[in-house]
Amino acid sequence: MGVLHHIHDRSDSFMQFMKFCMVGVSNTAVSYFLNIGILYLLRNVEWRWDYIFANVTSFTLSIFWAFFWNNRYVFKEKPGESRSLWRTLGKTFLAYGFTGYILNNILSFIWVDFMGISKYIAPLINLLLSVPINFMMNRCWAFRGKKDIK
Repeated sequence: MGVLHHIHDRSDSFMQFMKFCMVGVSNTAVSYFLNIGILYLLRNVEWRWDYIFANVTSFTLSIFWAFFWNNRYVFKEKPGESRSLWRTLGKTFLAYGFTGYILNNILSFIWVDFMGISKYIAPLINLLLSVPINFMMNRCWAFRGKKDIK
């Protein structure tokens, strides 16, 4: 029974990770198209930082998108569990902010400046590290529920 339970848990974890990756792909598309849309809306505005505004706004909105689908599809509350929606949303922002801003920039600096890897290849390498880290942060921290006490 113990071995079968362990195999079942690993299979569930793998499927959860695959769902997380599907949400991530849709999240990337949403962020990109929001970014393009915002730039299009600002096309007649003489503003030096329009692309920064578009990046920050689209990234922020894409985190809401990811939160919605991760909460509904990937990290569903288990029976007998509860979690604060606002606290989970805040933790989601921190997890995505860490991997999306901090970790990716540090890794890119290492790959490009220290290891001589192309700045066009570095983001692909970053995905191999940041996606599993982001998954674990969301699974084990942001979306972890508390057992209801009866």
